[in-house]
Amino acid sequence: MEGICGRKGDRMIKKGYRVQKLKAIFILALAVVFTNAVVSYSNTVKLIHNQQWVTSSYKVVTQLESIQSTLKDTETAQRNYLITADADELKTYLAAYQQTNRNIQILSNLTADNHQKRQWISLLEPKISNRLNILQQEISLRQNQGFEAVRQRILSDKNKQPGKEIQQLIHDSLEVEQNLLQQGMQQSQASSQKAIVTFFIAAVVDLVLVVLLYDLLWRYIRQLQQTELALRQSENRLRAMIDAEPECIQLIARDGTLLEINAYGLAIMEVESADVLIGKPIDAVIVPDYRAAFANLHKSVCQGNKGTLEFEIVGFKGTRRYMETHAVPLGNESESDGTFIHLALMRDITQQKQAEQKIREQGLLLDVSSDAILVRNIHNQILFWNQGAERLYGWKSEEIVGKNVLQLLYKDISPQLEDAYLRVMNTGEWRGELHQLTREGKVIIVESRWILIRDDNGQPKSILSVNTEITQQKQLEAQLLRSQRLESIGTLAGGIVHDLNNILSPILMSVQILQKKLPDSQSQQILQTLENNVKRGANLLKQVLSFARGIEGKQTIVQIQPLMAEIEQIITQTFPKSIICQTDIPKNLWYVRGDATQLHQVLINLVVNARDAMPNGGILRIAAENLVIGEHSAQINIDAKVGSYIAIVVTDTGMGMSAEVQQRIFEPFFTTKEVGKGTGLGLSTALSIIKNHGGFANVYSQVGRGTQFTVYLPASTFRDTHLLSPELESVTGDG
Repeated sequence: MEGICGRKGDRMIKKGYRVQKLKAIFILALAVVFTNAVVSYSNTVKLIHNQQWVTSSYKVVTQLESIQSTLKDTETAQRNYLITADADELKTYLAAYQQTNRNIQILSNLTADNHQKRQWISLLEPKISNRLNILQQEISLRQNQGFEAVRQRILSDKNKQPGKEIQQLIHDSLEVEQNLLQQGMQQSQASSQKAIVTFFIAAVVDLVLVVLLYDLLWRYIRQLQQTELALRQSENRLRAMIDAEPECIQLIARDGTLLEINAYGLAIMEVESADVLIGKPIDAVIVPDYRAAFANLHKSVCQGNKGTLEFEIVGFKGTRRYMETHAVPLGNESESDGTFIHLALMRDITQQKQAEQKIREQGLLLDVSSDAILVRNIHNQILFWNQGAERLYGWKSEEIVGKNVLQLLYKDISPQLEDAYLRVMNTGEWRGELHQLTREGKVIIVESRWILIRDDNGQPKSILSVNTEITQQKQLEAQLLRSQRLESIGTLAGGIVHDLNNILSPILMSVQILQKKLPDSQSQQILQTLENNVKRGANLLKQVLSFARGIEGKQTIVQIQPLMAEIEQIITQTFPKSIICQTDIPKNLWYVRGDATQLHQVLINLVVNARDAMPNGGILRIAAENLVIGEHSAQINIDAKVGSYIAIVVTDTGMGMSAEVQQRIFEPFFTTKEVGKGTGLGLSTALSIIKNHGGFANVYSQVGRGTQFTVYLPASTFRDTHLLSPELESVTGDG
């Protein structure tokens, strides 16, 4: 018993001794740690103080250099403005002027606590202020009296002296401050090295003490009775936090059964109690199409990998949702049973999926549209470009997004374009016609509709444009209007010709009677002149009447080749030698059904106009070819029809015509020739003859580069020579 008590007493003594020893070691360790901490703190404070001084000195140096630079920029911008009076240079000067004042203020704040630095700052500030005042006075002098008034002031040494004094003062200050900064950095480096050595020694000592205490402390830590209570409290707090999380949080076992789920997860699954789900397979609510993918994800997580998956679930009340899960492995719950836990955080993305689907559907609708739909921001950078725009303009969406729409689709910024932009910004929409460019440089006409899009705050955000090409429609409208205008003018001209014929007929009969009654030569000469002029007027009226009522005459099968050969002969014999005639007339030309005399008149009008367009000589080229017009070409020209044609081309290298003149050349009485050299009926009559033969004509001309007329006549494949026109037979026989 005594032995037992003795042993128990020895244990108590040893235990007390260990406690006392632990306390002593602990107190000693605290003292050493405290001492090391005090030393480290002292060194650290010195190091921080020194570093602050170095930083302050560096800021002063930086500000001095900045003042030196901005002052120089101020003077440069001021001189540029004095010389050029450019408003941009004035803006640059004002910005530099303000920046110089700000830098001086910053430098003043940095040196407020340093008496020595304040002394030379007090010398620098008034000099800089004086210099800036001089610069401002020169600006005012330039604005009020002009450059000559300020030129002498610029060149004087008096104005240059303050700038030199400022630069010298800044240079001296920089040199002193940089020397001080270098000394401070050396002291900081020495303090830093000392602090590192001290800290290293203290760390070694502390580490030894920690190792010494560790063996004694770990036995007592295990005996703390509060550990279990703390764990329970931590678990309760963690449960509250998890239940408050607005995402579904699940703990899943290795076999795929549910271990835990938070309150938000119960709401997603549409159950009131977790007992309904705990221990059940987690894929019970997953749509069957996604169960295999979820099983693969769970298998991958069990192997220690992370993963993400989007899938659909159907709640216990039938609600269908899109979910996104982020799965991570948590390892074993305990070492004894080896239970694996898979943490899954699931987020409801149903609204996001519906929005994405809606966006895809809208995108498909935009791409199906045949119109060009594009969206640009208020800086004219393209944000959206549908497939209709790709087809119309030729650029792909990936090539065009981010680029400036004005630089791509327009040659220049027209007043109409500026008005459209202002109108859409003010009223929210605009509608009108625009001339735009394709990728190949082709000019097209579009009917454009602009709508302004605003952000949530009501501020302009972007502009939606819907463009429909109407180039072909506008061309057809122009041709139709021209035909209607010519028809109206022809009706009017027909009435005038009828009345003038009634006036000329009695005059001509009177002249013929007088010729019989006045046989003397002088009277005969006067009457002959009068008769010739009356007949010339009658022929002119015949041309007008021919245009007004349409050409009437006997039509036969006509060969174009002999007709064009006769025209070439006339050109060679009567045109100036400075005009070179070139012909390209194939022998296998088809036939034309028409009036040879009238066709001869058409060609004579064209070649005479070509001659008049080349007063200094040039090349007159006449060509012909067989041509078949298809559906596409027939749609472009309102007068064209599908079928076989003979195309006769008359080209000159003369002065050419402007676009405005080309629009009016077929109008009756319209001419660009001088008075007395043209009636304005040649081309209008020629067009009337061409249309009466079922054909049409095109003209292409550039100012200074010549003109090309192309006459299209319907071809006839009938080759019976006995039906050829007698005029052409005589030409062939004489030839």
